[in-house]
Amino acid sequence: MELKGKTINFLGDSITAGYGASCEEKRFTDLIAKRCGLKKANNYGICGTRFAHQNVPSDMPEYDLDFCYRAENMDESADAVVVFGATNDFGHGDAPIGRFGDTSKETFYGACSQLMTTLITRYAGKPVVFITPLHREDEDAYDGKSLKRYVEIIRETAEFYSLPVLDLFACGGMQPRVPAIKEKFCPDGLHPNDAGHEILADRIVNFLKNL
Repeated sequence: MELKGKTINFLGDSITAGYGASCEEKRFTDLIAKRCGLKKANNYGICGTRFAHQNVPSDMPEYDLDFCYRAENMDESADAVVVFGATNDFGHGDAPIGRFGDTSKETFYGACSQLMTTLITRYAGKPVVFITPLHREDEDAYDGKSLKRYVEIIRETAEFYSLPVLDLFACGGMQPRVPAIKEKFCPDGLHPNDAGHEILADRIVNFLKNL
C-alpha cells in the first residue's frame, strides 16, 4: 500500500490516544503521518475504551464508548482503517467471551464480528487492518480469561473475514515482564513511552506498506 497522500483512520484506546507519549507529536499515529507523508491521520483513540459493550456502566462514561459504536462515526472517505485495541476488554471489561458465531457486541466474540462487519461494509475495497494487544505486565488470567485468549479471538475472527492482522503480541518487541524492556519502552507495564511509540510506528508502517 502506498501511504503518501493517504488518509488513515486509527481507531483505538489509550495507546492510540497517545497516553504514555510525552506529547501528541510523539504518538505513533503522528509519527506515521509525518514519516510517510499522510494527508491526514485521523486519531480516534479514547482512553479506557473496549471493543465490546459494557454491561455495568463505568465510573468514567467515556470508557463505555465502545469501538463498535465509534466505528460508525469515523471519516467514511478515509483510504484505510487501523484498529488497535482489546487490552481493556481483558483488563476491565465485563462482557463475556462468548463463542465464534456471535454477532452482538454483548460478547467479545460478537463485538469482533460486529466491528469487522461494520468496517468492511463502510470501507469496502479499502484496507482494514487489526492490531492485536501488546503484552502487558498483568496479562495472566482473570476469572480464567487471559490476554492471550483475546488475541486469539481477534486472529480467529479476522481470518474468517479475511482481514490482515498485525500481531504485536507475537512480534511487537515489548514484553514488560523483562525489566530492561519495561524501563526502556513501557515504564508502567502497559503504555509505550516515546521510544515505544517509535517501535509501534516502525511495525505499523512496514506492515501497511506490504499490504
